[in-house]
Amino acid sequence: MKTSAPGRTCGISLLLLSLLAALHTTTARKNDIDIYSLTVDSKVSSRFAHTVITSRVVNKADTMQEATFQVELPRRAFITNFSMIIEGVTYPGIIKKKAAAQEQYSAAVARGESAGLVKAAGRKTEQFQVSVSVAPTAKVTFELVYEELLKRHLGAYELLLKVQPQQLVKHLQMDIHIFEPQGISFLETESTFMTNELADALTVSQNKTKAHIQFKPVLSQQKSSGQQDTVLDGNFIVRYDVNRTISGGSIQIENGYFVHYFAPEGLPTIPKNVIFVIDKSGSMSGRKMQQTREALIKILDDLSPKDQFNLISFSGDAAQWKPLLVPASAENVNQARSYAAGIQAHGGTDINEAVLMAVQLLNSAKQKELMPEGTVSLIILLTDGDPTMGETNPARIQRNVKEAIDGQYSLFCLGFGFDVSYAFLEKLALDNGGLARRIYEDSDSALQLQDFYEEVANPLLTAVTFEYPSNVVEEVSQDNFRLLFKGSEIVVAGKLRDQSPDVLSAKVRGQLHMQNITFQTESRVTEQEKEFQSPKYIFHSFMERLWAYLTIQQLLEQMVSASATEKQALETRALNLSLHYCFVTPLTSMVVTKPDGRERSEVAEKPVETNRENRHKNFYLGKSLIPSKAGRGDGWLTQGLRHQPYNVAGQGLSEARRGHRLPLRPCPEHLGTQSLVSCGPQKVVSKKQTQVPLISRSSVLQTSYHRRQRVQINR
Repeated sequence: MKTSAPGRTCGISLLLLSLLAALHTTTARKNDIDIYSLTVDSKVSSRFAHTVITSRVVNKADTMQEATFQVELPRRAFITNFSMIIEGVTYPGIIKKKAAAQEQYSAAVARGESAGLVKAAGRKTEQFQVSVSVAPTAKVTFELVYEELLKRHLGAYELLLKVQPQQLVKHLQMDIHIFEPQGISFLETESTFMTNELADALTVSQNKTKAHIQFKPVLSQQKSSGQQDTVLDGNFIVRYDVNRTISGGSIQIENGYFVHYFAPEGLPTIPKNVIFVIDKSGSMSGRKMQQTREALIKILDDLSPKDQFNLISFSGDAAQWKPLLVPASAENVNQARSYAAGIQAHGGTDINEAVLMAVQLLNSAKQKELMPEGTVSLIILLTDGDPTMGETNPARIQRNVKEAIDGQYSLFCLGFGFDVSYAFLEKLALDNGGLARRIYEDSDSALQLQDFYEEVANPLLTAVTFEYPSNVVEEVSQDNFRLLFKGSEIVVAGKLRDQSPDVLSAKVRGQLHMQNITFQTESRVTEQEKEFQSPKYIFHSFMERLWAYLTIQQLLEQMVSASATEKQALETRALNLSLHYCFVTPLTSMVVTKPDGRERSEVAEKPVETNRENRHKNFYLGKSLIPSKAGRGDGWLTQGLRHQPYNVAGQGLSEARRGHRLPLRPCPEHLGTQSLVSCGPQKVVSKKQTQVPLISRSSVLQTSYHRRQRVQINR
């Protein structure tokens, strides 16, 4: 049965951004590198996704050819393993402390060997890429494994598989196994490339707690009409919802570890006091200002009549729309829409004054008792540049804002484009109970702004704390949270103590609009253990890894706003967990040694959010150079590091640049330690050196025919 997909808020869907391993060569068919098998196996156990991507290639040419394995994976995922099997010999990736990997990398470069495993980032994904020379008739198997705890976003988890084989594949198969002890209430699939022929290759089976989605198109189904090219180029999405019957959440236990999912249904929304702080400096002129106005007008329409709000626009000076907070009545909203429509961009950027003005507005409302008891106060800052007027020192601005807010309000920071220091905004937000988000300059920027606001538009609980018996659990992840928003989910994980009781109980306390509330729930250890032992296809012992993953992510976030002493302790613990569980995190690297006539080492590192100052540097890749711009939304591409031209092909490049030939020239120096690949001291390119034209892409909003298929459980 095929129907249109339900709204995103209708339930939890599951987002796994993966890939059917886009295998790039300098045109695979031309070089006779044939992908004869390409498989993706995703096992989703209670929101924790374990994905294995396997690509098998053979060189059908009579000369040595280079094959490149390229994978897009979710930005929040951690790579856990990579290996290549060449002529029966396995070359595994070894995860090490970043400094140790740096030593091995530098040693390889010092021997005159190229060493550089490429990484890249899009909006929601990171890119893993490695190349290897393949002898005539030889076969190579690439295998990449990564894991991720899927995060609930606007009531939806989505499992998104990026399908880009770039050639017909004899054996192409995706298998997605889902196991949810809470029960699956609905399941649907959606694709941007699905045809009637391909739809016959999709099968979905499901019972109360398990689902299996398989996509296995044969060669004839993969072909485009009247041609020999593949039609598989786009997204394959799986969404599902789970049942929720216990208000205190679901506690699940496996192999001595527990996870507690908390997303209560039916709670009323807490009224909010929200101040929008909008940058109208000269750099916002044109399209950015137009999109900001469009988004702001739409957001104002979504305010609840119970909310209060105000607007502050700023450049070199800050100006507030009204002297006080005003109710979100129809009249006030209409007036605010007119004000927003008239905002014009000009002048410099004084972030410090604007944010402090917003804090003062909230303080004044509180002093005058104009802020109803039990409401939630939010400041939403949108800026596209670094501070240029007033207080311009980022550290002092962060200190001023933190002291002014003093834990009373939450600050959310939106960075528009790449001319703003994301690290500055991230710390500013995390210091004050909020979060930061990059808004990409694109045709859908207004939608990105609206999407962000929708995330924080409906607070349900404040001061949420989780309590477990101390004699039963230990090493519990973060257990207190400032806010819970509608459509999100709080996750807490921990370890059961030895010889603990068979019953694990929990209390979740929080504050509603006008009262405190306590949820209680419990789970029997023996019953839960049996639940996860029975499914044959589920990734066993996953909950310990889920706990480690969640703990590492939280430690990395806490490091942003920690003091120097606290940061060192947090980093040490995150590093030890990363090494113990073999996760490629910002503190570790994966070293891959491979043969190409002689052994070479390559290094994969976890990309971090980059700022403007890192986007225009040139990056050395072993012996050759491709200058590019580094940033989310930009595409990276590197070819084999020989002194000869290469035809650039693949995702991440604008159409105008695809097929452009890049003369890669020898480079006498090493890569910068903060650059695309870690390998030795940084060298700034002299203006006298020959440089290759910059290659980047701005993200383009893709419009494609979507085919949805929905399977509903008969209850």
